[in-house]
Amino acid sequence: MSTVAFYTLGCKVNAYETEAIWHMFEKAGYTRVDFESDADVYVINTCTVTHTGDKKSRQIIRRAIRQNPDAVVAVTGCYAQTSPAEILNIPGVDIVVGTQGRDRLLAYVEEVKRTREPINAVTNIMKTRTYEPLSIDKYTERTRAFLKIQEGCNNFCTFCMIPWAKGLSRSRRPEDVLAEARRLAQNGYKEIVLTGIHTGGYGEDLEGYALADLLRDLSRVEGLARIRISSIEASQITDAVLEAFAATDKLCRHFHVPLQAGSDPVLKRMRRKYTTSEYARNIERVRQIFPDAAITTDLIVGFPGETEEMFLDGYRFVEAIGFSELHVFPYSRRAGTPAARYTDQVDEDVKRGRVLQMLGLNEQLKRRYRKRFLGSVLTVIPEARATEERPGTTVENGKAEAGEGSVLLSGLSDNYLRVRLTGKNEWIGELVDVRLDELTEEGFSGTPLGVHDGFVLVDAKQGAL
Repeated sequence: MSTVAFYTLGCKVNAYETEAIWHMFEKAGYTRVDFESDADVYVINTCTVTHTGDKKSRQIIRRAIRQNPDAVVAVTGCYAQTSPAEILNIPGVDIVVGTQGRDRLLAYVEEVKRTREPINAVTNIMKTRTYEPLSIDKYTERTRAFLKIQEGCNNFCTFCMIPWAKGLSRSRRPEDVLAEARRLAQNGYKEIVLTGIHTGGYGEDLEGYALADLLRDLSRVEGLARIRISSIEASQITDAVLEAFAATDKLCRHFHVPLQAGSDPVLKRMRRKYTTSEYARNIERVRQIFPDAAITTDLIVGFPGETEEMFLDGYRFVEAIGFSELHVFPYSRRAGTPAARYTDQVDEDVKRGRVLQMLGLNEQLKRRYRKRFLGSVLTVIPEARATEERPGTTVENGKAEAGEGSVLLSGLSDNYLRVRLTGKNEWIGELVDVRLDELTEEGFSGTPLGVHDGFVLVDAKQGAL
């Protein structure tokens, strides 16, 4: 029986694609093994957002070749799309396929096995106008299912290579999205995470069907308890989208809305499609519907031309918005982008200092948001367990009793709070009501009060509450 091993670099979209590729191999009779094992085929899904991503991708490719020089080594993803010749120059690489055409990967593997001749299957992604037909029914060791609905980006921000690696925005057919959502729900997934390169842009290339329509249709999928949007641009929080938000109780109270900079002159140089006032107004509109929503964001610090005054303006803006968490990155000069050619690059020491300031603010904002929920009851989907066993715990009023051989579980609430609790293995992937008792470094520790069985809340003894 043939074996295959995978390594994924980069974003959640890449993780989805790797899982979809694995299911193609699985249907062909392959067995999946750890990447550090000897495999017949290695598939490396690469990233090229930064030069570090390119370097890491090359390191992983060479690791696979060293592990088994006789294996078929296939490289895909963003770095493969933008630099196929560079990858094929690495001795031992057999197949390079970019961010389109992965549905033919098995055929390429069989061809290489016959001929031992390398294959460059990278095409011009900028000419691609259709969504790549990859799909998933289940995930390996996951309790939340990522559902890719969109590919590519039309924004061409001055710091970003993504349009050149992923192509222009392409939406998945609604019927395919809904069919996959139904399959995932039937396979026991209570939460799906809608993902894409520009997720909020779903439907912009479709006629008469947009993100708001998709959210309404997904909310009617039987067995699905949660719909989470991985990311949405502030400019895409339209009246129609807000109406769709308000129309369902399945939408998670967590919105990742990339800001990138809190200064209008910097946003303009980045070629972002909003001002700080427009951004703030749309966040306020979301909070009118979900007052306790977690609003997370991405920030680039030290963009070319960012003065100390601009940075401080951004710092104050971030503080005023009151995000629940920040993802902070120092600007990284990326060859091939307009921003890399700007002559007013910010000194590296200055960037590091500003990153530290913003990270300090992040800690304040996280604590402030989390404290609002201390002592409250939230519904958590446990998705992981610790290896060590915990003694049984009886909860007051008999609402949950973990019993002997209980384990330490960890999961997320709908508003993206990490919660640890003592419970049972069979609770993994289920909806569990948890009282948040104590703040921890990563979130909360809490007491389970009940497990959802359909629409009924039951305790660990299976008695209705």
